[in-house]
Amino acid sequence: MSLARRSSAEAVGTAFLLALVVGSGIMAERLAAGQMALALLANALATGAGLVALILSLSPISGAHFNPVVTLSMALRKELPWGEVPAYWAAQIFGAYAGVAAAHVMFELPLFFASQHSRSGMAQGFSEFVATFGLLMVILGCARARPNAVAFAVGGYITAAYWFTASTSFANPAVTLARAASDTFAGISPVDVPWFIIAQVLGALAATYLSGWWVGMAAAKQE
Repeated sequence: MSLARRSSAEAVGTAFLLALVVGSGIMAERLAAGQMALALLANALATGAGLVALILSLSPISGAHFNPVVTLSMALRKELPWGEVPAYWAAQIFGAYAGVAAAHVMFELPLFFASQHSRSGMAQGFSEFVATFGLLMVILGCARARPNAVAFAVGGYITAAYWFTASTSFANPAVTLARAASDTFAGISPVDVPWFIIAQVLGALAATYLSGWWVGMAAAKQE
């Protein structure tokens, strides 16, 4: 399939992912009457369920990365040519902002407005490292052993990671950049974005190389 078609699928999929995250966050906050735990639960369930549907729908076209560090990992594993990485990244980032804008329009908010939601500190950064490491571990492990289960595993993991990480598991640089343009329940202050992205890249690299080492050990034992 052509790169243009695959990139467009990445843009549309990432847009719907951000519309899910931001839109469900707005709806949850409005309906939860100040009960933050209930709002987070609704946000997590909507995101996880929607992510399963998006991966099932678009993985046959583009691989359903929707995430620059997933694309990076696939390139490092030589499952995606390096020359195609910029197109995937551009599509993901464009789609992420488009998804935020769509969510804002649906809820009668400004198209973009900088978030005031502070997510600073070592605990938040470490949470993003853990969240992204876990996400890549799930993707790579399932893709190798149970490819038909990837969508459900990723949706389940993200739903859980909303709750066991202090950062509520962004685990995605495109998502992080776009959520800085949304002063809503799902937002992140622009000043906190760089540290999140650094932690996400490090988590993805660690998972990619550790997964490769595990597979190499397993292959050696079978010989």
